[in-house]
Amino acid sequence: MSTELRRLRNYIDGEFRDAADGRTTDVVNPATGEAYATAPLSGQADVDAAMAAAAAAFPAWRDTTPAERQKALLKIADAFEERAEELIAAEVENTGKPIGLTRSEEIPPMVDQIRFFAGAARMLEGRGAGEYMEGLTSFVRREPIGVCAQVAPWNYPMMMAVWKFAPALAAGNTVVLKPSDTTPASTALMADIIGSIVPRGVFNVVCGDRDTGRLMVEHETPAMASITGSVRAGMSVAESASKDLKRVHLELGGKAPVVVFEDTDIPKAVAGISEAGYFNAGQDCTAATRVLVHESVHDEFVSALAKAASEIKTGQPDDEDVLYGPLNNPNQLKQVSGFIERLPAHAKVEAGGHRVGDKGYFYAPTVVSGLKQDDEIIQQEVFGPVITVQSFRDEDQAVEWANGVEYALASSVWTKDHGRAMRMSKKLDFGCVWINTHIPLVAEMPHGGFKKSGYGKDLSGYGFDDYTRIKHVMTSLDV
Repeated sequence: MSTELRRLRNYIDGEFRDAADGRTTDVVNPATGEAYATAPLSGQADVDAAMAAAAAAFPAWRDTTPAERQKALLKIADAFEERAEELIAAEVENTGKPIGLTRSEEIPPMVDQIRFFAGAARMLEGRGAGEYMEGLTSFVRREPIGVCAQVAPWNYPMMMAVWKFAPALAAGNTVVLKPSDTTPASTALMADIIGSIVPRGVFNVVCGDRDTGRLMVEHETPAMASITGSVRAGMSVAESASKDLKRVHLELGGKAPVVVFEDTDIPKAVAGISEAGYFNAGQDCTAATRVLVHESVHDEFVSALAKAASEIKTGQPDDEDVLYGPLNNPNQLKQVSGFIERLPAHAKVEAGGHRVGDKGYFYAPTVVSGLKQDDEIIQQEVFGPVITVQSFRDEDQAVEWANGVEYALASSVWTKDHGRAMRMSKKLDFGCVWINTHIPLVAEMPHGGFKKSGYGKDLSGYGFDDYTRIKHVMTSLDV
């Protein structure tokens, strides 16, 4: 007996629409491996329509006062709270995440982040007006950029959508947002909520695949392209955007080093690192998945981490005892499995290293030791529930190995020595350095990396500034 699939639709110019040519793609629940919905596979006509709507809405939205934009965003935050259970249900279908953790770990920060940017709308900063040349006064205007083409990832579909639309709308821009083709459900629901609050055309959602995203980035209308995704996707966006000099905001991959020194409280470090490494099935650019441990405590740490991994559960969304759910899709399961299958002979799997069950895309919490700096699994992002462990000799070697990858998003240092922590925070070439913790984020602080982890900041006033442009105005005093 076949079950009719739910139909998701684009949201363009204040109304829900199918793709212009009627094409769709199935949306699969990764916890079951079964399709539950269809979504538009949008093409050029759909992208054109969304961009036209956003462009038409921009002048009026740009000219609203910061107070009006703040009020709209506060209403959106309140509505997200009121409809939290609907958002959670959609996100769980999207991702297979545990229901309880989605409720406690995603809804509150999302709402807080929207409210932060609502406040930021009224806190635009600029240098004070002054006479830098005799008889002339200069001041700076900070203005919205225009239409923003935004592409969100599948690991945190709801939260990453918030990180994109909230600062953009707060600054006075209009948005065309594309969710991942594997996780459009919660974004479609967001469109229903946001569309009831902001004027038509201000917020638009176009569903589709990689080609849809390419059409958005290459389109002549947007003044900015923003993507959270893989390094390959980010490089493609940067190349496409360069053809007409669009602004680009990239939050890409990570390979966070976790440097554990000999004076660390090992049980406390293991507890924090295992949770930060396995949360969301390790599908997080900042996940604590590359641990470097001082040789004097290496064996103790590996033994404790393997034991912790063996006690962590993955499973269905309604199981209250699980820390994480499935990998997002069969390709991701294949990628994670491939890293383990290709391990060099000197590596040792201390825990896990296998798929869990034959339904859905679950993978066991895994620990791999005995690795060398140039091993594939050290150099490349796994994006799964796999923690690697290396043994280092001294502080200099720890810094060399920590920085010795092409990613530079996040890192952490575990030590009781304040001076050492400060030295490491200076030497580590990453956009974030946590000390004796790993993965907490707050709306007030920036999130973003260097090197192949991309450029631009999410969250904070810096993230808000990224969605503005600066104009110098000079006036003669002799009128």
